[in-house]
Amino acid sequence: MKNFDFEHAMHAQMSRRGFLSGVGAVAGLALAARYGCPSLAQLKYDANPFRLGVASGDPLPDGVVLWTRLTPDPLNGGGMPAQDVAVRWQIAADANMRTIVQKGTATASAALGHSVHVEVNGLQPARFYWYQFESGGVVSPIGRTRTTPAFTARPERLRFAFVSCQSWQNGYYAAYRHLAGQDLDFVVHLGDYIYESRIGDNIKRSGTVPEHVRVEPKTLEQYRLRYSLYKLDPHLQAAHAVLPFIVTWDDHEVENNYAASRDQNGSPAAEFLQRRAAAYQAYYEHMPLRRANMPKGPDMMLYRRLSFGDLAQFNVLDTRQYRSDQACGDKRGPRCPENLDPSRVLMGSAQEKWLLQGLDRSAARWNVLAQQIIMAQFARKASLRDTFGMDSWDGYPIERARLLNFLAQRKPSNPIVLAGDSHTNLVSDLKADFDKVDSPIVASEFAGTAITSGGVNPKSAEAYTSDIAGQPHLKYFDGIKRGYVSCTLDRKTWHSDIHGVENVLDAGSPVRISSSWVVENGKPGVQRA
Repeated sequence: MKNFDFEHAMHAQMSRRGFLSGVGAVAGLALAARYGCPSLAQLKYDANPFRLGVASGDPLPDGVVLWTRLTPDPLNGGGMPAQDVAVRWQIAADANMRTIVQKGTATASAALGHSVHVEVNGLQPARFYWYQFESGGVVSPIGRTRTTPAFTARPERLRFAFVSCQSWQNGYYAAYRHLAGQDLDFVVHLGDYIYESRIGDNIKRSGTVPEHVRVEPKTLEQYRLRYSLYKLDPHLQAAHAVLPFIVTWDDHEVENNYAASRDQNGSPAAEFLQRRAAAYQAYYEHMPLRRANMPKGPDMMLYRRLSFGDLAQFNVLDTRQYRSDQACGDKRGPRCPENLDPSRVLMGSAQEKWLLQGLDRSAARWNVLAQQIIMAQFARKASLRDTFGMDSWDGYPIERARLLNFLAQRKPSNPIVLAGDSHTNLVSDLKADFDKVDSPIVASEFAGTAITSGGVNPKSAEAYTSDIAGQPHLKYFDGIKRGYVSCTLDRKTWHSDIHGVENVLDAGSPVRISSSWVVENGKPGVQRA
């Protein structure tokens, strides 16, 4: 069934730099012969099995994860037989795939939706590589990836973008189109890769969506359909195909505002954990993650640490799987006794200990917390009282205070917090005590807006501006534009550019820098660039 005009994108160049090639059986046979990878004669595809593209992720100095999924009919169950399939892969030192440095055969397991996760090792640090898959005489697009600097290296510069919140039905991925053309080393995705709610009739894209794809996913097959819908987007594929992604999740990969084993509807824990297991498996199947991240039922180890020589260390957090349920009925409001209960957790005790130990031992110039939700205190005014959102760090102020006091006392070098979730751009100083003007600044935070998901109503912008004016640690707010944030860090400064999409309803919309900020090495606090 043809519901979208995606087929042409798989045959076209998906990057202005020409890193991708089209897909076709004739080309596949030619390339398989050239590189000594004979096609699998027993497999015959009636349609291109690489329609969800290729991706890479979790780079190391000597390797990276390569990803694809065989799905000749992605919106109708995948179109694959219920058996494992061999997939050949190769990685090259050049964009034309002439200098092959490694190759092999991986298994596209039926139990994992015929997804492929190849963990390549033995590569050179801090350099680009190109890769490709082949199955049944059909080759995938060519993807580009990059390894990280050696652990002992002293790199002069690092450049990346971070993104979040990409509701498919809410608009086009112009932000990804623009991002794919930038000079970056990698991308960090901070969650809400999909949205799980039912897709209604108010779709802000052309084309139709089959009813069985519209339903709110609760089973593994339904979550696979939702990921397939998203990954068929050519601009999302283009971004994945030119840069490695470092990913973590938030709530919508499972269900809105869920907390550990609790959903927002009060379902029995055992029932919800079945849904969570299906969602976690679908997430793993569609992300360039390692075998160590493979879920075990409803549990999945996702928090991890990546280093970029001595320049930066990234602590990738999971603030969803282990948290206490949101306090105060999960409603914005004044502080309630539950909100201030010291036993409540956001990261969970094991992850909190892991994070603090890693920060304490780090020798990196910049120490990054890549996580989902706004950490800065962000009060709104209602009836002359401060109100707080319970689904952000404001909902877990005791754990936040422990973390910020740790930063104040132990002073790891240049802590930088990245956040998604809020659909707003918010630049903040993080303080040991937000209610005291003279409290020391201990870190800086950059919260990025959504790729497409809805933000602040323009009519409410004035009220937000008024609220922020009374909170000097909040330096910049924009809740209207969609887009992404790019960051360039060297040995002296961290520079963040906020990129805004002019019109999210236009796939070709211009994307422009709307604001720029810097943090100086050894000087806590953000400044306008």
